[in-house]
Amino acid sequence: METITKFKSIFYGVPMAGWLLGAFTAVMLEYFLGDPISYLFDLPKIPVLFGALFVLKHPLMIPSIIGYDIVIYILPILLVAKITAPLTNALASVLEKTPLWLSTIIHLCLFYGIIDTWSGINDYRLLVVKLTMISIILTVSLNVINGYQGEFSCSHPGFMALGAYASSTITLLFFANDKIFGAALLPAAWGPWAFPFAIIAGGAVAAIGSLVVAIPSFRTRGDYLAIISLAFMFIVKSAIENMEIIGGPRGMSSQPNYASLPVVFFWTIVCIWTIHNFVTSVMGKTLNAVRDNEPAADSMTVNTRKTKMTAFMFGAFWAGVAGGLFAHVLRYVNPSTFGLQKLAEILAMVYFGGLNSIYGSIVGAVSINVLGEALRPLELFKWIVIPLILILVMIFRPYGLISFTEINMKKMLRPKNK
Repeated sequence: METITKFKSIFYGVPMAGWLLGAFTAVMLEYFLGDPISYLFDLPKIPVLFGALFVLKHPLMIPSIIGYDIVIYILPILLVAKITAPLTNALASVLEKTPLWLSTIIHLCLFYGIIDTWSGINDYRLLVVKLTMISIILTVSLNVINGYQGEFSCSHPGFMALGAYASSTITLLFFANDKIFGAALLPAAWGPWAFPFAIIAGGAVAAIGSLVVAIPSFRTRGDYLAIISLAFMFIVKSAIENMEIIGGPRGMSSQPNYASLPVVFFWTIVCIWTIHNFVTSVMGKTLNAVRDNEPAADSMTVNTRKTKMTAFMFGAFWAGVAGGLFAHVLRYVNPSTFGLQKLAEILAMVYFGGLNSIYGSIVGAVSINVLGEALRPLELFKWIVIPLILILVMIFRPYGLISFTEINMKKMLRPKNK
């Protein structure tokens, strides 16, 4: 405990810009010197996920992996963050006088440079980063319903499927020569410019589809939403499997490669920003009032049913957006993807990270995704390890790792002085 306190005191004066600069230095070091340093530690290649896959496959490489991570990541981040603290604090002081949105954009650009460089080393990292950001969208949007609204919805995979198939249909029909839809109706060069509209259309279809759940569910009380939403997920999955016009059980493939890293990153940031504004707005406070005491909110002239339906459709929209991005990242979509396993993954991320917290949802999505990839060599046994971890979290942290905590960008980006 004393060591941790001493460590915190040493690095207390480092602002967010300092840590980002240290991380950027580390990934640049790996990008240019990763191969020779990995050979120095007797590793066959650059570890794709901080060496976690090597550790499980070859336990004898643990010392080499630890050495590599210390040299590539830990030491550069700590040293650069501490050495440049006066400079980054001065920069933070200057940015503090500028509008908050400008300071946030500058930090986000530096953060994007970090993940772009890190994921650019190999395709596996790139895929993991994209899928993790899509998981963040799903987790944050479900937290609006299961956390801020206080309900329990199981329909997110269904909304995700609607968004995935709607956006895929648009891009394949208009901008690709497809075996299902035939020749493209519009020039392929227009596709990247029209892709945002396809994603928004997918979210809109999911939002409209959510009315099938919301209209009957919010006329009742109790656990009916969970039952109806679970039924909705199976209905959507079965309906898609029996619609040959969109591929049926074989799915849809060959979606255009429009979901690049910048595109997925952009939609993730827009999702976080939009949902943060939603839950901190008057509507968000109203939603909290309905969650905490619906009869009291109703007596204060709050239209509780309208409030709940608005939040439900809002969460469904972003689930549809995530589905559209998911389909174009994998360039293949199949109805079996949107079943109970996907539901379990999304719920695990929400409750692992923490309810009523966008920050917690991000932590939960990143943690579960990275943990799932790190335990991939265990194959089926990873589905024993991950549930055990979740059980321990639920025992010791019933509300998740980080619950009821909002993102405060002004506090995060301001200069820190001893």
